[in-house]
Amino acid sequence: MAASSSTKGVVYAALFGNVLVALTKFAAAWWTGSSAMLGEAIHSLVDTSNQGLLLYGIHRSALPADEGHPLGYGRELYFWSFIAALQMFMLGAGVTFYQGIQRLGDPRPIVDPQVAYIVLACSALFEGASWLFALRALRRAKGEVGYFEAVQRSKDPPTFIVLFEDSAALLGLAIAFIGTLAADRLAMPALDGVATLGISLVLAATAMAVAYESKELLIGESASARVMASILNVARKEPGIERANIVLAIHLAPDQIVVGLSLEFADNLATPEIEDRVVALETAIREAHPEVIAVFVKPQTARSYQSARRRLWQQSGG
Repeated sequence: MAASSSTKGVVYAALFGNVLVALTKFAAAWWTGSSAMLGEAIHSLVDTSNQGLLLYGIHRSALPADEGHPLGYGRELYFWSFIAALQMFMLGAGVTFYQGIQRLGDPRPIVDPQVAYIVLACSALFEGASWLFALRALRRAKGEVGYFEAVQRSKDPPTFIVLFEDSAALLGLAIAFIGTLAADRLAMPALDGVATLGISLVLAATAMAVAYESKELLIGESASARVMASILNVARKEPGIERANIVLAIHLAPDQIVVGLSLEFADNLATPEIEDRVVALETAIREAHPEVIAVFVKPQTARSYQSARRRLWQQSGG
């Protein structure tokens, strides 16, 4: 299944803005000699590359299942989101940190700081517009929960990655402005290098946050409690099913869930009737939750299910 149009819109908006901002910042860095401006240019260049990776991940995750990947390619989105985080840390934070250390060792006055101020102000407008676009997308998706909890629960990395990147970009622009202003007014060029190091730390912190959230999804994060309760409710209403327990409901992508159910069928059902009940159940679950792409059923009595749970608990050291 393809990512939602709103998700792609968020990424495309960020990509377009970052291309313009990166080119402008590189030109301003060359003209002014500002290390902080160069750090911000690198920041925008890495963000642009990350948006490219996210779009590629969205494309790959929509590929249909095949013999080699019977459940499809949904987790490619989570993989490329994790790669984006690594790139942000190694290229963004790493190169910017090196640039800041170099400038501290060889402080140079900033030429025409007014140019830097204008570029930083224009960049703030572009980044701010992209940030608002991403924030509105997250607000629509989060429902009644808070923003922090929404990010933790989100199964759609592009939305929160763009929001994280734009937040880091706005903070980086503020640091660059303060560093440039202080270096110019106080005649202390080394402060330009200090600002560059500050931008590097912001990038590193953002990369770690994105990596953590992407890692949780990459290794397999369960569907929400609401979705699992709804699936169980559908199963328990199906004629011929005495008991239903959910074994797993794992996201392969934002709109792709694999479900495993432990079901106890009525004793009077013959094998063909059980097969019919399973087909009817799969249809009902997918009607209620189109994001469910596969349902695996294990016929199991309540006693067997509880016994299996106890064994699993003992094996895990519980």
